[in-house]
Amino acid sequence: MSISMYEFSPRAQFWGGLVLWIIAVVLGLSAMLYQRVTGPTYPLRGQAEFEQQTVDYRLPRTATTGQDTQVSLPDVGYRYEGKLYFKRYKTEDPLTEVALRLEGDKLVAELPSQPPAGKLEYYMLFTGPLSLQDWRPAEVRVPAEENVVIRYKGAVPAVILAPHVILMILVVIFGIRTLLAALTNRQEMRILAWITFWLMAVGGMILGPAVQQYAFGAAWTGIPVGWDLTDNKMLIMFLCWLVAIAVLGRGRSRIRPAQRWVTVLVALVMIVVYLIPHSMYGSELDYSQVDQGVPPEQAIGQG
Repeated sequence: MSISMYEFSPRAQFWGGLVLWIIAVVLGLSAMLYQRVTGPTYPLRGQAEFEQQTVDYRLPRTATTGQDTQVSLPDVGYRYEGKLYFKRYKTEDPLTEVALRLEGDKLVAELPSQPPAGKLEYYMLFTGPLSLQDWRPAEVRVPAEENVVIRYKGAVPAVILAPHVILMILVVIFGIRTLLAALTNRQEMRILAWITFWLMAVGGMILGPAVQQYAFGAAWTGIPVGWDLTDNKMLIMFLCWLVAIAVLGRGRSRIRPAQRWVTVLVALVMIVVYLIPHSMYGSELDYSQVDQGVPPEQAIGQG
């Protein structure tokens, strides 16, 4: 038989609730950090070896349309000549070569701006002194293997982007707190579920499309009009919490076990969906259509 929080004193319930909030905040922030660092738009970090020097790098994978994007690496010394190579993503374009120049203590070059949802792939190549092993110039590729892919997006006004981000953070925290309340059979799970639903409705289903409109020129590219994973994730989470509030209702009646477990299931689905890396299979410009004369804003698909 499960133990209900109703059986504890108000003081114990207060401290128990506070502990659950701390757990929800820690888990929520951890989930957001995980989603952020595993997403394809998070800067690519790594290390490159130059003779006996190890250099840390941080290469951008997202940029704003209308301005060139600077790519940089800490200065590796005059004995190495560095070049930036790039081309439009998923095209047969020849690689464009740009020499890296020294600015302060960094070697820098710029990637040209692209239309919203346009992508470039790039890497840097350094040719250095003769290798002591085979007497040929040493080459250091950054990154060592696959090219970096950077996606461009339109500028989103802070008055829209900031509330969207804040509300989506709160969705995760309140959703996890609802899960913990359901698992411990606390009566506040009903009001928490309703709060989570409205946070999702405003932050995800209203402000989310507004962000998409500014960033990529299309408010909605998920089901039924497309397969944009970010939009579909928001839709799934919204529908899940809609189910939860429909099952829990709006009264103050004691919550039945079936209602609790539906709430638990909804919250778990939200967590699983949320942990899918952000911006995967998102908006992508089809350069083949652009080359045929299609306006860039009409040549956006998913990729």
